[in-house]
Amino acid sequence: MDWIYISLLLSYQVRDTNGLELVEAGSQAALIKRLKAGEVILGDGSYTVTLEKRGYVLANAWTPESSVEHPEAVRQLALEFARAGADVTQTYTFFSDDKRLKEWHGDKVPSCDMINKAACNIAKTVAKEQGTITAGGISMTDVYQTTRNKEKTIAELKTSTKALIDNDIDMIICEYFRNIEEMEWAIEHVKTYGKPVAATICVGPNGDEDGIPLGECAVRMAKAGADLVGLNCLFDPFIMLDCMKIMKDAMDKEGLYPVLMSQPLGYRDPDAGHFGWVDLPEFPYAIEPRQITRIEAMKYARAAYDLGIRYIGGCCGFEPYHIRAMAEELRTERGRLPAASNKSEFARNLFMLHKRAQTNPKVYGNKDKLEYWNELCPCTGRPNSAAMCKQKNPQAVQKSVVS
Repeated sequence: MDWIYISLLLSYQVRDTNGLELVEAGSQAALIKRLKAGEVILGDGSYTVTLEKRGYVLANAWTPESSVEHPEAVRQLALEFARAGADVTQTYTFFSDDKRLKEWHGDKVPSCDMINKAACNIAKTVAKEQGTITAGGISMTDVYQTTRNKEKTIAELKTSTKALIDNDIDMIICEYFRNIEEMEWAIEHVKTYGKPVAATICVGPNGDEDGIPLGECAVRMAKAGADLVGLNCLFDPFIMLDCMKIMKDAMDKEGLYPVLMSQPLGYRDPDAGHFGWVDLPEFPYAIEPRQITRIEAMKYARAAYDLGIRYIGGCCGFEPYHIRAMAEELRTERGRLPAASNKSEFARNLFMLHKRAQTNPKVYGNKDKLEYWNELCPCTGRPNSAAMCKQKNPQAVQKSVVS
């Protein structure tokens, strides 16, 4: 271990389980108090997409049966996010409903109840070991899309929420809703349990599925009682930040000041359609060339912080190394580095690259300087690839394209 990293250990609190000080998760009420006081909470990243890459999830079904079938894989990913700096461990319960599970996997698939209980157990175990906050997500329902009936929608949401409440998960995230009306119903339902409620709608610059403007969506989520308001998935970090600015301005105008939260897509999609990356020709089997870099994750974290966002996380495509990069970018504001930074060149101020540049300047040149990486425009190595697809109905092309 070189002297630069030793100095970092002395300067920053590092979270680990081997004798180093743990970050206290605190009570559910303490979470909101911490956020309101301006503390930066880092969310975790992608479970469904990352586990699909590892062979534990069926693409296009995107259901979480691996919480029962391969709990060790889910636990390992949760552990990696925590070591990378995530303050939150989310239950892997996304799209857990019996109808969807049976439609894609038949009668032998574990039930929604079994999956949710297993996922809560994994999250709580990792949280106890790593000192993280537990969070459970509920998402848009098929019944809303087909009926627009409040009573039936709430009934389905209750099924999704039951295990989260029974297992005393710290915070409930209403995420991946495409209609503000259904989001309001979800917030209203979750508020009855007396837990912190986050609301992240998955829409872009042009508003929800019914054309409700982005700013109005934000105001309605705040008025419905959400403690945290923001966006998740579908659009990349820089499009999302533009959208978060619109939402913040709208809420400020109404005198509404919930904690701002963002969990963007980990792939660049400035040419996305109304349904974000789902409308891209490359979705879902050829999306890798659009993966954001760790440098972009650092830039996103800094820009989000400067905008006033205090719950900063990631969604599909955000791997543990992205979360680590974000934690390292905000090391001063957070007063600590994550455990995984003992294997990070950026935590070591590019010390190893500096040594490489000295011994082999022809190959490594200025790569030991952060400016080099900040200014780099990464190449894909694909001579015939286009910068953007020929989207029939582009929704997101704006200043984010060149940021």
